[in-house]
Amino acid sequence: MTGSEAPVLLHTTGRAAHIILNRPRAINALNHVMVRSLDEALTAWEHDPAVETVVITGAGERGLCAGGDIRAVHDDARDGDGTASAAFWRDEYHLNARIARYPKPYVAVMDGIVMGGGVGVSAHGGVRVVTERSRIAMPETGIGFVPDVGGTYLLARTPGELGTHLALTGAQIGAGDALLCGLADHYVPSASLPHFVAELADLPVRDVLDRHVRPSPAGELAGQREWIDSCFAAGTVEEIVERLLDHGDPAAKETAQALLAKSPTALKVTLAAMRRARRPGPLERVLEQEYRVSCAALTTPDLVEGIRAQVIDKDRTPRWSPATLAEVTDADVERYFEPLGERELGLV
Repeated sequence: MTGSEAPVLLHTTGRAAHIILNRPRAINALNHVMVRSLDEALTAWEHDPAVETVVITGAGERGLCAGGDIRAVHDDARDGDGTASAAFWRDEYHLNARIARYPKPYVAVMDGIVMGGGVGVSAHGGVRVVTERSRIAMPETGIGFVPDVGGTYLLARTPGELGTHLALTGAQIGAGDALLCGLADHYVPSASLPHFVAELADLPVRDVLDRHVRPSPAGELAGQREWIDSCFAAGTVEEIVERLLDHGDPAAKETAQALLAKSPTALKVTLAAMRRARRPGPLERVLEQEYRVSCAALTTPDLVEGIRAQVIDKDRTPRWSPATLAEVTDADVERYFEPLGERELGLV
């Protein structure tokens, strides 16, 4: 493998160290090798006085990162014993926590598609830049999974019930809504990104931001707060769906139909995870919870079936088991949160 073919490209220019996720044909989806590369680079740069800023970008035109390599997770859950996926998530979640605590400015350029694991390597950073091309989402319920990589921590801290809405529906948001939800800090037009990134070699981050940040285009969620907050405040997924169907706004009814296409189990576990993630406490505690949930998902049929339908066969017709919300019991949900004993994530 030549240097340019490596899945992560690393270099320093002036005062800035650069991470380039380099799997453009897969929209830079993260695998275990990439997570380890990021962690090793952050270790080296943390102790290098010449490095004042770390910048993460994605190769290609489509986005920073479309998420984790879920094909590998599918194969491991279907044909293996899940240990490879659990090991990947262990290192990935440790990396997410590290990014959140990194002692130097960590600049995430969230241009294009930023989903799932892509949110994990960007939205925990100290300086998060979005553009008019940004499409940010945690779409896990559509593959029988639950938002992870600290996603429930981030979404639980959005205004009102916006985070519950985004976690359950997996809806994509643009720059304005990412700023509203606290998933990003600054808007820079995509045409300015080459200059923005280049100037970090010579100038402090604050000075470069002052030169390039512009007012963000308006988002959509602020105008939908009334029905989102009233419907998604319900205590159960069934009641959320009922409120959405009863609401007069057509967008609410469309959202109900979208929810009913997701994994019933994933929806119920996600709502429980979001409510628990609101409790006061550090990101690390929520990552511990997410690790328990993710490991439990490996042993259930919906994760394999969801990835099959959406990514492998692409027939978009998953056969969820159980097939309805009513069939998913409280005990089914609680099983996802059971302690793992010696297999805990080990962050707290």
